[in-house]
Amino acid sequence: MLCPDIRALRYDLDSAERLAEAEGLALAIGVVIAHSAILPVRQMQPNTLFGSGQVENIGVWCEQHEAELVIVDGALTPIQQRNLEDKLKRKVIDRTGLILEIFGERAATAEGRLQVELAHLDYQQSRLVRSWTHLERQRGGFGFLGGPGETQIEADRRMIRARMARLRRELDQVRKTRTLHRDRRGRAPWPVVALVGYTNAGKSTLFNRLTGAEVMAEDLLFATLDPTMRAISLPGVEKAILSDTVGFISDLPTQLVAAFRATLEEVTAADVICHVRDMANPSHAAQKKQVLDVLADLDVVDAETGTSTIPILEIWNKADLLDAESLTELREAAEGQGAVILSAVTGQGVDLLEAELTRMLTGTAREVSFILPATDGRRIAWLHAHGDVLTEDEVEDSDEGPMRRLTVRLNPKELGQFAALS
Repeated sequence: MLCPDIRALRYDLDSAERLAEAEGLALAIGVVIAHSAILPVRQMQPNTLFGSGQVENIGVWCEQHEAELVIVDGALTPIQQRNLEDKLKRKVIDRTGLILEIFGERAATAEGRLQVELAHLDYQQSRLVRSWTHLERQRGGFGFLGGPGETQIEADRRMIRARMARLRRELDQVRKTRTLHRDRRGRAPWPVVALVGYTNAGKSTLFNRLTGAEVMAEDLLFATLDPTMRAISLPGVEKAILSDTVGFISDLPTQLVAAFRATLEEVTAADVICHVRDMANPSHAAQKKQVLDVLADLDVVDAETGTSTIPILEIWNKADLLDAESLTELREAAEGQGAVILSAVTGQGVDLLEAELTRMLTGTAREVSFILPATDGRRIAWLHAHGDVLTEDEVEDSDEGPMRRLTVRLNPKELGQFAALS
């Protein structure tokens, strides 16, 4: 495992933290790490990224540890990847290739598999460097004027482009279906709460704690890829929908950002976003920045001002891993920032989270009075089912027949849904 520390680049995490994260990515797909190293790169070499002396050292390490795979925690150009493989006589993959492998292994739904395959093909397309000239097909045309026929690499590129076009059409259909489902949920009376956060922050563990579900929740990076939704009940809220989303990570490959945008767009339909943070991780501040950057890409957060179009509640998770002194400092900081401290593993603080979610979901409710025909059972029943009916009485001396006046507490979403019934 090699972590290049390139002088010309600025990183959110320091080199040791980036190496630890890369090792976590490798372990997530069962790679046994024989040796890890941070390699300072003063000037990037266009052919191999690393200097010639460093490449020789890497080759020695590979021989010493009998390594079969070399992982570079950074972006390699196709030429750099091919040249390193030629010099090291071993398979070489970069950060993008590693994350794609994880996603390919974890995607469970049809949509997830489509997204992963599209991202993988996009990545592979750029890796088809011209090293297969020996597979060139027969010359085309007649006599000596015919040029060379289609090469294997061109045929592969053509097949990849055709396959990508078909996948995009299938994903467009999936997006339309997902949009319809979102619209249907938008018309439903139940608020939506979305869990977001850096990978391995504990979102799925919290999701299971709140819903009683058994979503895969392990101490692995990218344990969750496909969005999962379950109904939960909160004090004062009969029913809400809780959504678990894919974890964010620094330097997420652009192919995956584009491919999983439809999945991440579930966040934009939420009434409240819960940003789950791993406060036991020394890099939690840098991880928060990465999450906010992704939310800014989704137009949820303004990149300049930091303001959000959707209320965001910070959940400071993994309190069980902190010592007493750190926990005391965290509690003092949480009071000023309106965050909730909890442990999704032990359940400590989950009751405070539920109370805060109730406050956020019902805090915008206001009292509204309606006068409806007594025979309009559908809308009267709807108000009783979805609002907090404070008073209900008959209207006397009505020229339109028996009428009923209801004073109901509704939030803006419920009020819009009731208006749509009219």
